[in-house]
Order: sequence, then structure tokens, then C-alpha cells
Amino acid sequence: MGNLVSKVRAIKNSPVRALVESRLKELSSFKKKSNSEWFSELCFCILTANSRAKTAINIQNELGYAGFANFSRQSLTSSIRRNKHRFHNMKARYIVAARKNLGIKDMLSNIIENDGEPAAREWLVNNIKGLGYKESSHFLRNVGYFNFAILDRHILNLMHEHGVIKEKPKPVTKQKYFEIESKFKDMAEKLSMSPAELDFYMWYMKTGEVLK
Repeated sequence: MGNLVSKVRAIKNSPVRALVESRLKELSSFKKKSNSEWFSELCFCILTANSRAKTAINIQNELGYAGFANFSRQSLTSSIRRNKHRFHNMKARYIVAARKNLGIKDMLSNIIENDGEPAAREWLVNNIKGLGYKESSHFLRNVGYFNFAILDRHILNLMHEHGVIKEKPKPVTKQKYFEIESKFKDMAEKLSMSPAELDFYMWYMKTGEVLK
């Protein structure tokens, strides 16, 4: 773990820091945005599962809230396929199913206020088709909640390469996700940063980019 912590610390002292801090500030502002913007971000996170973030960004830019909330399943499928997403039919079904939660901001804000952020993540995992712990954590990070780890393949590979985890589990069960997330949070604490901030630096280490 120590070697990885040192490498992240070095990157934080590079020009990448300004980009990461700008992205975190942008995401923090999401708490003030509307239900429609939260729903658009929810659909983006549905699309990122088993796909590249850039592909999901392109689809979100093309469809926006109006498309996600109103297009027929066939039109959604066409857009997703046109942007070369491998799972166009399945993702279109998931987005249509998610429409029963167009008031997602109000719903989750109420859960967080009464039961805390972990309860909100559990609600997402149990109620939104296409979201597991990774993408539920991703969604919460993107709407301004920074206390979860987004354990995608880049993060798991980096943790494995530096001996933080002994193996990359397949599949990543709930128990295993929480175990690895605990190690991830330990690293974030050593670096005096939130899990969200650490995620951006580690993702940059593997991809050379800071996306969302």
C-alpha cells in the first residue's frame, strides 16, 4: 500500500491536482441541481456499467434528460447502438425501467437525511436495474457524495499491481466489494483525501484522464 500511496501523493503535487479539484468542485454543485439533471446522471451511470465512460458521455450528450425521460425504447436503443455501446437493447430497457424514479433527487435526499449515505446506496442497488455497488457509488459521487469507492477495473488493477489486494475477484460480491472498499478508504485516510478524490488520481494513473 505504501508504494501506491507515495505515487498518488506525487501526482497530487503535479498539475493534475488543479483538474481534480475543479472536477470535485463541479460535482459538489450537483446537490443543488434539479431532479431532471440527477435523472440524466443516473442514466449515464447505467450506461457506464460494462462500457467505456466516453461512450456513456457521448450518449448522454446526444440524448440529455429529454431523451432519457421521453424517447421510446426503440429510439433509445438506436441512439445507444449508434454510439457503439455493446449492450444497446439491455441498456434501453434499464433506462425505461428507471423512469419510475424521475424524482430521484428528492427520493435519495430524503433517504440520506434520515438514514445516511450507505442507505441511499443500498436503495440504488436494490431498486435501479443495471446498478450494482460500483455504479451506485459512481452515481452518488457524481451528484456530490464523496464517501464511496468506485471499484472499476482500473482501480482494482492498480490495487492488485501494488499489492493492496491479493487478487481481482470475479465476480465482485457485496462482501468482497466492502472488503476492498475498506482498504481503499484506508488509503484515502492516509492521504487526507476523500475516496472520490483518491479515485480521480488513481483513475488518472491508469488512463491519463480525469473524466466523471
